[in-house]
Amino acid sequence: MFGKIRPFIFKFDPETAHNLAIQALKFNLMPRNQKQNFKHIETEIFNKKIPNPIGLAAGFDKDAEVYNSIFRLGFGFVEVGTITPLKQSGNPKPRVFRLEEDEALINRLGFNNSGADLIQSRIRLNPPKGLFGINIGPNKDTKDRINDYLIGLRKFYELADYLTINISSPNTENLRSFHNESELNDLLQAIEQEKASLKTSIPTVLKISPDINDQEIEKISKLILKYNIPAIIVSNTSDRTRDVLKNINKLEKGGLSGKPIAKKSNLIINKFFKNLEKKVKIIGVGGVDSADSAYDKIINGASLIQLYTGMVYRGPGIAKKISEDLNNIFKKQGVTNISEIVGSKK
Repeated sequence: MFGKIRPFIFKFDPETAHNLAIQALKFNLMPRNQKQNFKHIETEIFNKKIPNPIGLAAGFDKDAEVYNSIFRLGFGFVEVGTITPLKQSGNPKPRVFRLEEDEALINRLGFNNSGADLIQSRIRLNPPKGLFGINIGPNKDTKDRINDYLIGLRKFYELADYLTINISSPNTENLRSFHNESELNDLLQAIEQEKASLKTSIPTVLKISPDINDQEIEKISKLILKYNIPAIIVSNTSDRTRDVLKNINKLEKGGLSGKPIAKKSNLIINKFFKNLEKKVKIIGVGGVDSADSAYDKIINGASLIQLYTGMVYRGPGIAKKISEDLNNIFKKQGVTNISEIVGSKK
């Protein structure tokens, strides 16, 4: 069905098409997927069981408007945001570009969202019906980025199953400097102190760039273990990896997502997996559009998967399709649980 209407949808610019998808989900115009028991891919994270390891990444439901509709599409978990303390409009349009030959997107949105207060009220009125993450970040013009993260923590720690600390978007100037050892230490220390002050044990997850080297991976891994971070998301979009692209939009500035970053993401996942010695769960992101690409993430070290661009190209049934196919793969291999093959690549 989606394959037939995709050419029509792709006549719209990407941001307009995205807004239409949000409206369709708001009014329940997309088909619901019947719940099915894929017992071989049931898993858990943060001491909560979920029906499958396929999650929707932050960036789709930026303003937390349609997360319960997304659960009904068959996703095992949903992450909204990125949400900043104050409302901001993001970067000038156009700022999202399709690269159809590459099955990729480039975006330079810049954390456009309605701000923490409005989104907090919206979530309170519509409790999530599944494992729910909230992705937080600083405002572009803030004078104190660490404090912006702490505001996000205070606003949302009671409303989410986990909070993602986004230090990896290439579209907010100097945000990736938090990958530096001293800056990341200061941030994680401040978050730990704030959690203690709030008397909350909400899991805080770190979302990491794919554009880092082995030395940075080693230093970041040590801090993740030092502060008992329970999970990391690997990875965000890439502001590099342009040499393999075909579409003319490859010249646009912004973060690249989709198929072209799959291998790069897998490599970073595997390196973190080896550094973290199974003490931290990895949520793998980057180029997932099928059970095979999800499987590649898992054997490289991911316990769970997120996607976004894959849904743009494969349609709203992608989570159900991947879950069904992944379950069949596991059955054929005699794998009774996903944990048996995490990081098993030789």
